[in-house]
Amino acid sequence: MCQAVGFYTHFISYENMNKTAISVVICTYNPRRDYLERVLQALKHQTLSQEKWELLLVDNASKHPLEAEISLSWHTQARCIREEKLGLTWARLRGIKEAVSEIIIFVDDDNVLDSDYLEITLEIAARWPMLGAWGGQIRAEFEQDPPEWTKPYWPLLAIREFNVDKWSNLPHQNEAIPCGAGFCVRRIIAEKYAQIIKTDPRRGNMDRKGKMLTSCGDSDLAFTAYDINMGTGLFTSLKLTHLIPSSRLEEEYLLRLISGLNYSGTILEFLRGKNPAPPNLKQIILHKYIRWKMDGRSRKFFDAAQEGINLALKEIKTNWSAKA
Repeated sequence: MCQAVGFYTHFISYENMNKTAISVVICTYNPRRDYLERVLQALKHQTLSQEKWELLLVDNASKHPLEAEISLSWHTQARCIREEKLGLTWARLRGIKEAVSEIIIFVDDDNVLDSDYLEITLEIAARWPMLGAWGGQIRAEFEQDPPEWTKPYWPLLAIREFNVDKWSNLPHQNEAIPCGAGFCVRRIIAEKYAQIIKTDPRRGNMDRKGKMLTSCGDSDLAFTAYDINMGTGLFTSLKLTHLIPSSRLEEEYLLRLISGLNYSGTILEFLRGKNPAPPNLKQIILHKYIRWKMDGRSRKFFDAAQEGINLALKEIKTNWSAKA
């Protein structure tokens, strides 16, 4: 999609990869068991030989420990790991630490991978050595028929379908940034990200923690590829199904979600060097006019987004210095 300039080249061939080429990491907290079972069944039927990949189920302080309740005996290279520090970021970091492979795939506990997902991931890793992180298409499977009014907000639920492959090494071209569902990353990027968080723990609070709907940890991980002159990409051939319960289509949930996304996005921009400026008078007037033209529900979502941004700006001003 974009011209590659000064890429770090980390060549890898399909044939010469380590025997265990992929580490699949499922981070989960109090999972919905029927969803998790479908996730595991999809992994069980992958076309890639189990000799080529390992499975790590990271139990992030679930109320009932999963090791005694979830059987992974069908896979010879599977482990259940307990991470007591609550938060998706900390669960991912534990997965990175435990993984043995050069390629790591983060699979959410509601992501049902197509049967060739792992095999295609391995092919992409070999054919695109300049990419540090990539993902694919994410189609939705709703528990119940979604209300018509929710359609404009489906992108908030990590639903992503497209017709052409995309890649970039330009940080601000977000159309080539993978999201957390089925997120593929090279070890060199994952370990760099872990080191960044160790140096700056503020980054560890941008993702899900219990019932909090903060986010953008996956974006920070993807942007880490740019930090060492690699790129990111999205591929039409990589496909998964995102299982979406009816509770995630409720207005209250979506409002909290958009607030959390805007909060986390503002924090991430600050931590990556963009100092936020308060809106000027012209922007304030424009925002008021836009809000006035909206219908009641759209106004609620506009307000929720602004609430998230304002909360982030307040935290930056109150607790952090002018520089990340």
